[in-house]
This record gives sequence, C-alpha cells and structure tokens, in this order.
Amino acid sequence: MPDFSLEDRLPGLVAGLDEAGRGPWAGPVVAGAVILDRDQVPEGLDDSKRLSAGRRDALFGALETAARIGVGIASVAEIDRLNILGANDLAMRRAVAELVSPDHRGVSLGHQSLGGAALGLTVMIDGNRVPSGLGAEAHAVVKGDQRSLSIAAASIVAKVTRDRIMDQLAAAHPGYGWETNRGYGTAAHRAALLALGVTREHRRSFRPIHNILYEENSPII
Repeated sequence: MPDFSLEDRLPGLVAGLDEAGRGPWAGPVVAGAVILDRDQVPEGLDDSKRLSAGRRDALFGALETAARIGVGIASVAEIDRLNILGANDLAMRRAVAELVSPDHRGVSLGHQSLGGAALGLTVMIDGNRVPSGLGAEAHAVVKGDQRSLSIAAASIVAKVTRDRIMDQLAAAHPGYGWETNRGYGTAAHRAALLALGVTREHRRSFRPIHNILYEENSPII
C-alpha cells in the first residue's frame, strides 16, 4: 500500500503527479497534481487502477475538501499535433501550473507557500521520465501510484476527471461505448467505428483511426 516514505525523503512541499488516457483511441489526456494535507489524508488512498469506480469517486470528493488539486487537460487536437507523449507532458505542465497558481481557489495549506521551485515545491511523477518545463524540482517514480500516497491521489484525480469527460462525450456520441470503454480500442469500439465512422473526438494520429479514416475513406462525424 502507498505511504509517505518517498515524500519523507524530500524537503518542503511535495506534489504527486499522474495522468490518465495515454492509450485510448478517443478523448483527451488528463493529468492530476495533488498536494496532500497530512492531517486530512482520506482513508483508503491507493492506485486508481486498484479501486472500484465508486471508491474512486468517493475519494475524489474527499480530496476536493482535504487537498490542493491541479488538473491539466490536453485535447485530441493537441494529441494529434504534438503526439501523445508531447500532449501528456503538456497536460502535466498545466496540472502543476494550476496547482501553484495564485488564483487557485482550492484548499489552502495554511502557512505553507506555493510557487514552484523557488519556494521549494518538489513533484513526484508516476513513471520513468520527467516532462520538461514543470517549473519545479521533479523526480520520476516507477510504480509511484502504488508506492506514494501523493501520486496515488493524483492518479485518482486524473482518472475520475477523465472518466467524467468521457461520460459527457459518450452522451454526445452514442454508440461507441465510451461510458464503459473510456475510448480504449475494444472490439465493440472498433465495430462501432466501422459502422458509425470516425468522430472529431477520435485521435486521428493513432494508427487504428488513421487506417479507418484514410484507407477506408470513412467520414469524420
């Protein structure tokens, strides 16, 4: 189970950072950044992939009132323009920027000041690489969402936020099953693409969508 062992090795404020949505064929990529208040850590924080949807939603609600949260989103157009890795980094930069923004309306951490590297913020990122331009000292942590409570919290924020976006997109584009497959390339999603065509929420830079769109001359709807 995740704990604060990694955070305790770092000075000052520590934020967890994680993303959701790198692999799907449709929808944006979303990053979450979280600074936990150690006096108000919601019970049961864990890697979002190891939690039920209901438990993720409950923990997300708890985090909104007990943690400092930043969310960054990179659109389908940005994914197609920058490639998924570049768009993922963009979403992460946006999440950290929102986290430290002086206009942030989220939870105050009292005497603790924010403002990036100059004021001692350190970011721990799930994975094996650090995006450039985060504006703070940063460390990559392999399987960080299973080891760090801050990263686990960030994984929940990213996952729940993206799932809610996909629910909205599913209502606007029925038939693709995004309310359950979240835009991933399931057999049912592929069948819907062949039957219904490619929407503007599909990532046309991804090879399966590219092949359907250009090799089969499917219209964009």
